[in-house]
Amino acid sequence: MSRSEVDLPDRYPELLVELGDRVRAAQAHAVRTVNRELVGLYWQIGHTILREQRDQPWGAGVVGRLADDLRAAFPTMTGLSRSNLQYMRAFAAEWPEEVNVPQAVGHLPWGHIRLLFDKLETRQSREWYAAKATEHGWSRDALLNHIKNQTLERSGAAPSNFEVRLPEADSDLAQQLSKDPYVFDFLDLTEGAAERDFEQALLARITQTLAELGAGFAFVGRQVHFEVDGDDFYVDLLFFHTEQLRYVVVELKKGRFEPAFAGQLGFYVALVDDKLRRAVHAQTVGILICGDKSEQTVRYALGQTASPMAVSTYTYESLPAAEKVALPTADQLIAALEVGD
Repeated sequence: MSRSEVDLPDRYPELLVELGDRVRAAQAHAVRTVNRELVGLYWQIGHTILREQRDQPWGAGVVGRLADDLRAAFPTMTGLSRSNLQYMRAFAAEWPEEVNVPQAVGHLPWGHIRLLFDKLETRQSREWYAAKATEHGWSRDALLNHIKNQTLERSGAAPSNFEVRLPEADSDLAQQLSKDPYVFDFLDLTEGAAERDFEQALLARITQTLAELGAGFAFVGRQVHFEVDGDDFYVDLLFFHTEQLRYVVVELKKGRFEPAFAGQLGFYVALVDDKLRRAVHAQTVGILICGDKSEQTVRYALGQTASPMAVSTYTYESLPAAEKVALPTADQLIAALEVGD
């Protein structure tokens, strides 16, 4: 009997999908397990090197000799180079109190972890980016891009009135939705572009726009129409945050912040909160993105509006990447760690 002539049960297609999902889930689990074991092994190697160097000075070339001997003993295993052993040592030194590696870092590939040491200076920043990379599944290139664009420094940095307009726990969550400034290099616009061009460009590059806004933002609509007593009103951009379960109204202004902008945004926030928000949703918030702002003017304006909102700026120029690295070059590191005879 040929394959096409087999009498298949009614539920066979569903069964095939179910088993395929199980196979893929098992494969993904196996990859994660292998990665955690490898990262744990690297921490243990680094921890052992640290311990031995504390007990007795190592002569010049000991780390290099150790790398050569390990590669000779395990010829099919990559990652046992002299420079990689130095990263392992730095890795264990960063988290010396851990029985093993911390959870967020332990879920990252080793290339991600090396990048954290190459581009960041503090344990706090490394742990923040590690947690975000683990949570959102960032590739190594995505992680590098977030570090270069200083996502940590910009996250939650926009001045807002969330603290006084929202309950404490909710205000902390809402603050995390804002950045200051937003980096819109991908728009390829000139400084003279009109607000409508700005808005259209953001939507034309919606994937990059959502990535810059942050994880959890889902696009709802552009120029969303509301009618109030026969008058028409249009919200520039409306998003829904899938993790916080709240609508986010975004208004775009090309020029410098003016107090009237806060009143307009507050009106739109109130509209969305009344017309679209459901009982299960958190309170609607607004984000005004403008070309420039006076911090004092923003503070006065936000103090007079009852709607929860933040005011951010934007730039077309990439923020300067932190060029200082936590690790020096491999040769410098080796010279510092290996005490001469």
